[in-house]
Amino acid sequence: MKDGDTNLDSFDISHDLRYRAPFIKAALATAGAGNFTLFASPWSPPAWMKSNHDMLHGGELETQYYDCWARYFCKFIRAYAKQGIPIWGVTVQNEPMAVQTWESCNFTAAQERDFVKNDLGPELRRHGLKKTKIIVWDHNRSFMYEYGSTILEDPAAAKYVWGVGFHWYVGDHFENVQWVKDAFPKTHLLFTEGCVSNFDGALLGDWHWGETYAVSMVHDFNNGAEGWTDWNVLLDTNGGPNHVGNFCFAPIHADTKTGTLYFMNSYYYIGQFSKYIRPGAKRIISSSSTDNLSTTAFINPDRSIAVVVLNVTDKTEPFHLWMHGRAADTLSPAHSIMTLVMK
Repeated sequence: MKDGDTNLDSFDISHDLRYRAPFIKAALATAGAGNFTLFASPWSPPAWMKSNHDMLHGGELETQYYDCWARYFCKFIRAYAKQGIPIWGVTVQNEPMAVQTWESCNFTAAQERDFVKNDLGPELRRHGLKKTKIIVWDHNRSFMYEYGSTILEDPAAAKYVWGVGFHWYVGDHFENVQWVKDAFPKTHLLFTEGCVSNFDGALLGDWHWGETYAVSMVHDFNNGAEGWTDWNVLLDTNGGPNHVGNFCFAPIHADTKTGTLYFMNSYYYIGQFSKYIRPGAKRIISSSSTDNLSTTAFINPDRSIAVVVLNVTDKTEPFHLWMHGRAADTLSPAHSIMTLVMK
C-alpha cells in the first residue's frame, strides 16, 4: 500500500495470494466446511502510520490514523472473504507491550481500549462485519488481568470485545487466566500463540517438548481457556523460514529437499486434546488425588466425556478413574499422556 494513502485506494493482498492464501485454503479443504476457525493478528500497521515510521522496533500507531487502521482491518477481512477464506476473528495487536527487532507495535491498555471503543468496533459494524470477533491483549499471561481489565471495565469498549487472548512466553501465571474468568465471566479466553524457541535441530526428538505443551494446555483449560493455538503449523528443519532468524520448534517439521515430514511428540500431545475434545465441548471438573498426575475433562456435544491424564514424572502411577460411584482401574506410565473417553 502506498505511503499516506488514508483512503486505502492502493490496498491489496497480492502478496498473500502467492503462498499464504493457498496454504490456508488447503487447510480449510482438509478440515472440511465449518471445522476450521481462523483468526488474524496484526504485527504492525504500515510504517507511515506509526510514531517511529518503522514497521519494526515497536513504535505506536499515531492517533490520527486510528480510523484508517480500523478501516484497514475491514478491507483485509473482506479481501480474504472474496478469496473464500472466512476470518472468524481478529486480535487488536500481537504482543502490544513488546518492542521487537521484527514487526511490532505498542499499545497501552488505555490506547487499545480507545481504539476498540471508538474505531475498530464501530467500523466493523459499519461494514457489516459485526460477527467478526475482537480479541484484546494477545500477549503473555503475566499482565493479562491488568491490561484486560482496563478494557473490559469500560462498557463502551467491552460491548465490542469477544475475549482476551494470551501467550505463554514469560512464566506460567496460570492464576491470571482464572482471575480474568472470575472477574469477567462473560468474556471468552483464548490461548492465541505459543511455541518453543531457541531452535536446535538436534533436539527435534526431545520428549519434553510435548510435555511443555500439555502442562500449559491442562492448566489453561482448567483456569477458563476455551481454545489453544500453537504458533506454527509447519516449519523446515532449520526452524524457519524466518526473516529475522527467530527460529522455533513446531509440531511438524519438513525437510524441504526430500519432502520428509517429522512429527514431533508435541503433535501427538496436542492430538490427545484436539482429537477427543470436540468443538462445542464444555469443561467439567476433573480432580487428581496425586501430585504426580494432572488432568482436565470435557463433555462433548455427543455427551461423551473425555478425560486427559498427564504424567510428567519418572514414576509409573496406578490410578482409578472414578465417576458417580464407579471406578476403572488403570495405569499412567512415566512421562505419558492419555485420554480416556466414556460414552
